[in-house]
Amino acid sequence: MPALPGFRDFYPEDCARRNYVVETWRFVARGYGFVEYDGPTLESGDLYRKKNEEGAEILEQLYYFRDRGDREVALRPEMTPTLARMVAAREKHYRKPMKWFCVSNFFRHERQQKGRLREFLQFNADIIGESSPEADAEIVALAVDLMRSFGFSEEHFVVRLSDRKAWMDFLASRGCDEAQSRLALECADKIEREPEEKLNQKLASAGLTVADLRTFISGGSPEAFEPVLAALGARGMTRFVEPDLSIVRGLAYYTGVVFEIFDRSKSLRALAGGGRYDGLIKGLSDGGADLPAIGFGMGDVVLGHLIDETPAADERRKSANPPSCDVFVVIADEARRGDALGVVQEARDLGWKVDFALKPAKVGRQFQDAEGIGAARAILVGAEWPVLKIKTLATRQEEACERSGLAERLGIPGDR
Repeated sequence: MPALPGFRDFYPEDCARRNYVVETWRFVARGYGFVEYDGPTLESGDLYRKKNEEGAEILEQLYYFRDRGDREVALRPEMTPTLARMVAAREKHYRKPMKWFCVSNFFRHERQQKGRLREFLQFNADIIGESSPEADAEIVALAVDLMRSFGFSEEHFVVRLSDRKAWMDFLASRGCDEAQSRLALECADKIEREPEEKLNQKLASAGLTVADLRTFISGGSPEAFEPVLAALGARGMTRFVEPDLSIVRGLAYYTGVVFEIFDRSKSLRALAGGGRYDGLIKGLSDGGADLPAIGFGMGDVVLGHLIDETPAADERRKSANPPSCDVFVVIADEARRGDALGVVQEARDLGWKVDFALKPAKVGRQFQDAEGIGAARAILVGAEWPVLKIKTLATRQEEACERSGLAERLGIPGDR
């Protein structure tokens, strides 16, 4: 029986690829001073309705049901509402700004296609309690450095930077109320994906046309981006960033700077996105903590496709995945299996990844298994006991070693 549509099985090689992505995310985030957190996979359905009362697309994608306590619950489709709930509950316990990240799985019941699955892994990073452009730039810089750490350059991706506040100011100048502004932003978010005629029909109630939106996009002042671009320029990162007011992001809670990362191939796939959401935490704390915040998310599915398609990134991934075994203990004489197990355990206690044949096998077959799983060295335990033979598999060089001197000869990982 296959896995459900939109869900994945992770065989060992798939887990190795996933772990490479996750470890890279964690390493870079920690280098920026972020600390890791997580939340529950199952949340109250009200958590998502509370900030998406306008009927956002995400509500239509919820895995939503009643549990045995007759509570309305949903599998989390995103992390920001969970984070806002957690911060609102305990923000007084943490110094500001709070720089938090997580690597979690999410669920959305949407049409399965390349780059979009119903369960996916996502990296999220947020800065809470700081409203300055420096915080905006820090988040964008983290996103850029994540991409660079996977082996991508400005030839492979671009950060398209926009500002929801600039949009709201424009729509207010056109006399749009809150509902009409939401509608206009939804249409702007789909301007590259839906026919103009269809969008014009939607915009008619707001007194706008697609031409009006395009005029604003093409003529928008870059002044709103100057502080962020200056901070990124000081880091040497402006070559990765392009101001682009066509980016509005689909979620209603964004209030300021927003951005998306696109690959530069013909497909123009979105690889990550986020923005400033200064009012969300207060809204979820029923008028309590009023903390500015900015964050973004990066999923593993589209990122994985781009890694596979980019030779430099794929080579980096392959070189970063260590073999499953460092040392293989070859049992040449079954009468010495007990002694060989002692060798196995000592090598493991030293920190090496060690494997051996679980049942009797020919010596040649054991050496084949050692090479097949990527072991660098083999330790031969046989009739010469207590003398061992240590063989470097790549060069076929072999040397003898007394059992009592094994620890000194092997050393510990990292000392070689």
